Amino acid sequence: MSSLRTSRTRLVGAAATVVLAALSLTACNDGTGARNEGAATATTPTASSSSDAPSAGSGSDSSSGSSSSDGKPATATTKPAPHTSAPKEPASSGKPVTCEGSNTKTVAAPLSRPLNHMLLTVTNTGGKRCYLYGYPAVRFGEAQAVPPVIEDSQPQAVVTLEPGQTGYASVSLSAGDGSGSNGYTAKSLTVYFHGSSGNESVGAGAHPSLPAKGIYVDDSLKVTYWQQSMDDAIG
Repeated sequence: MSSLRTSRTRLVGAAATVVLAALSLTACNDGTGARNEGAATATTPTASSSSDAPSAGSGSDSSSGSSSSDGKPATATTKPAPHTSAPKEPASSGKPVTCEGSNTKTVAAPLSRPLNHMLLTVTNTGGKRCYLYGYPAVRFGEAQAVPPVIEDSQPQAVVTLEPGQTGYASVSLSAGDGSGSNGYTAKSLTVYFHGSSGNESVGAGAHPSLPAKGIYVDDSLKVTYWQQSMDDAIG
């Protein structure tokens, strides 16, 4: 009987030892079967060191942009190229006047086509708008008569020249088929300008130069009305 008690006591003691050992093992275990080493365990970094990233305002490549003082990315802006306006023609000032020799420049230029023709160009050199009324009254050399105008060349409106603008008229000098008579070579030319009534010349006449060899004219001499464009004058 005493031996049975002794056996139970030993059995209970052994069981208690096993339980204590198990508790001790549990205290040393982190629940995953691995031994916990405490503060010695290294932690995994979650972000790169700030020293590796470009700092604000650093000299990084311009394509990555830069940061403004409030931390927001600064937007690169490109200034537009300055707009260059086309040169403007001089503006006229004051009441319009009649175009005549003192406020214009007249040039006479022989043409190769049409044959036996000459182009008159009149440029407004004044500071006011001027009107080219009617047609040029031309006088070659010492001629007394003013040649007639080609009636079907009359424009729909009076030619108006702003300062710097040019008007045109053409002169048929002689008959291309030789049918003209009383021909002669002129060495000088005077151009007179009509007023609004069209019956008289006004202002000063113009004296455009002619080629040194002169210009041959005959009694078929005719002129066109003043035109706003050269094509209308020689067309």
